[in-house]
Amino acid sequence: MTTLADETIQPFRIGIPQSDLDDLHERLERTRWPDELPGVGWAYGIPRDYLKELVHYWRHVYDWRAAEAELNQWPQFTTTIDGANVHFAHIRSPEPDATPLLMTHGWPGSIVEFADVIGPLTDPRAHGAAHAEAFHLVLPSIPGFGLSGPTAQTGWEIKRVAAAFAALMARLGYTRYGVQGGDYGAGISRELGRTWPERVVGVHLNLLPNSFQAEEPGPDELAALVPRERERALASWERFQAWSRDRQGYADIQATRPQTLAYGLTDSPVGQLAWIAEKFKEWTDSDGCPEGAVDRDRLLTNVMLYWLTGTAGSSARIYYERAHADDWGTPPEPSATPTALAVFPWDNFIPLRHIADRTNNIVQWTEYDRGGHFAAMEQPELLVSDIRTFFRRLRDAATAAGAQPARHTS
Repeated sequence: MTTLADETIQPFRIGIPQSDLDDLHERLERTRWPDELPGVGWAYGIPRDYLKELVHYWRHVYDWRAAEAELNQWPQFTTTIDGANVHFAHIRSPEPDATPLLMTHGWPGSIVEFADVIGPLTDPRAHGAAHAEAFHLVLPSIPGFGLSGPTAQTGWEIKRVAAAFAALMARLGYTRYGVQGGDYGAGISRELGRTWPERVVGVHLNLLPNSFQAEEPGPDELAALVPRERERALASWERFQAWSRDRQGYADIQATRPQTLAYGLTDSPVGQLAWIAEKFKEWTDSDGCPEGAVDRDRLLTNVMLYWLTGTAGSSARIYYERAHADDWGTPPEPSATPTALAVFPWDNFIPLRHIADRTNNIVQWTEYDRGGHFAAMEQPELLVSDIRTFFRRLRDAATAAGAQPARHTS
């Protein structure tokens, strides 16, 4: 039984000991560099010259204390849920009737992803939008990730995380709220809406699991589609094939041997950086390197949250737990909660509306001409606008129906 002490919420402030930063700098100075084939670019992995330059910047230019101070501007807390320490930022809007919104990151992300959307979402008047577009934001770190890690139990996959986040929102006094996420955050957000439709007013995603063409479409399937969706189905299948051939390896390792991987990434900051920075190049609308899509310092701050907390292994375990869950490989359970998908073209997979509609209540589907996997970092203005539009529609519909708005109980 959960005790009152277990449910306490404690204020939290990031304060990394200087000795940890000194250790990082010493390790960066002593990096043992591997050889590299000439002229292969990114085909075999992250190029050595690029990584060397990024490491030099990390060691001599990047300022963790400045990043730490920026993060500490957000009210942060910790609480124990289901035996795990859960860290979260809770940024209340100055608008008392703001809509509560839980935003969840994925791998290899963190709450740093949301830095550029916090202001516009919580304080729309200060960013040229109407006060009714305001949100109270709850930004948790997934158990096992960064400041919510490491976890000490098995079984922390999507459903268990969703249950923990439902408990968190209840503990904060939010009885009706929206959810938003991409990557694993999308799966967690969808599960929250599916399992707790009486609490979740809407699910906004910038990735929808199991919505792409995972098998070659046959003639009958293609014939049933309108021309544009037929073209997208073929493109979705081609991208999935390319992913399976060239980009699936990291996930297979994390889904099978996360502990073995953890030794290298926990001992080598350059290894940890390479493991993450490669994804910020491959999964984004970038121009040959991660900085074409995301700010370099933000990328490094994201990496620091993995390095300083030693959570390379515990964050990777979500892949193992998902791949070994009882429902792995089965069709997704249907969700009736109103759902929006913001489609960014350089994300890992091409979603298909006719597949998404089978198990989701899609009420908003918007396709953009730029942006990729880390939408909140790459295209914050587009994402903010899409979120506002979705929840505005839900508010208008609820008002017309005489329903209660999302609210806080206290």
